[in-house]
Amino acid sequence: MSAFEEGHRLVSLAPRPEMQLIGQSEAIRVLQADIECAARSDAKVLITGETGVGKEVVARHIHQRSARAAGPLLTVNCAGLPDSLLESELFGHVRGSFTGAYRDKPGLLEMAPNGTVFLDEVGEMSPRMQAVLLRFLETGEIQRIGADRSHTRVNVRLITATNRELRTQIEAGAFREDLYFRLNVIRLCIPPLRERTDDITLLVDHFMDFYTRQHRTPRPEMSPGAMEQLLVHRWPGNIRELKNVIERVVLKVNGRAIRAVDLPPDVFGPGRPARAADTAVETAASTSQVDELAARMLKHGESFWSVVYPIFMSRDLTRADLRKIIKLGLESTNGNYRLLTQLFNMADDDYKKFLNFLRKYDCHLPFQLFRVAPGRSPTASSTQGRTPTAANM
Repeated sequence: MSAFEEGHRLVSLAPRPEMQLIGQSEAIRVLQADIECAARSDAKVLITGETGVGKEVVARHIHQRSARAAGPLLTVNCAGLPDSLLESELFGHVRGSFTGAYRDKPGLLEMAPNGTVFLDEVGEMSPRMQAVLLRFLETGEIQRIGADRSHTRVNVRLITATNRELRTQIEAGAFREDLYFRLNVIRLCIPPLRERTDDITLLVDHFMDFYTRQHRTPRPEMSPGAMEQLLVHRWPGNIRELKNVIERVVLKVNGRAIRAVDLPPDVFGPGRPARAADTAVETAASTSQVDELAARMLKHGESFWSVVYPIFMSRDLTRADLRKIIKLGLESTNGNYRLLTQLFNMADDDYKKFLNFLRKYDCHLPFQLFRVAPGRSPTASSTQGRTPTAANM
């Protein structure tokens, strides 16, 4: 199989997370009804929507619910191919028709009898290829490149998709109006993700489930601050962008709770204007993480080196949070660092290693701040050796 065939002929063997239609919004319910309507006929379908909204998903659902479900569904992206290669892939060629044509080769339209061919980004076709496609739609006949006559007629359904506004393309002379009318029998418009934010939570859960299974990592929880950022983000890349973000953070956090600061900079980063609500949520999330890590050491007997050290070195724990953890420990040990190593379940000979680590990253806190002499008040030293009077008693 050629590199092109591997990249553009879709014969899906393994389940893909983006091949499911997930959502509960009104827009998705309308789209599902439109899919059922389109599946009941063999009419041509034109699917429109921004990049990444799931046009191929909709095409697959139409095919799977149609009478052609037992036949193949083959797809080609029209945007990345020159005319000669695109025409060959769609209609095939005969031996000797061009350099490298060592044998007769059928095209996708011929290879999908009683099935469906999905042409993605049809708006990127050149005027010449638009004319070739129009001729096929009018006659149903396949003429391979290099042949002097039609080879066969095919029984195949055509579904097309584009992220362009074809009406604008027609006015600019970049797309044929007669081809547009041929393709636009049933029109399905997929709304962008920013217009159906009700579906984001479901999509996040779905992708987290999928990628934790795929990468065999613990399933993390999504903090309120992180979910808020996912809901307010504009998602210019739509579902494809959300899918990539979730896979990235699932691998990054490795099972711990996902915070807003774990999200990529284009979703939540230093250049983004801060809001008071964001700061409050992030402070609460940070405190929650500190308490969780401390509890794992103090209550569950886990070691500082396995609980705190890895996520600090991977920059998933800030220095401020590490200082909070050290502060909690020193408050319990009255400022004694040697007792702190025991409290955090480290070996006795880890004492110097632990202190060096804290000093290196400027997280070593003065033990004097936590030393309180038993039975003495903070002002005891100022009154020592003096006779109490009514004024200072």
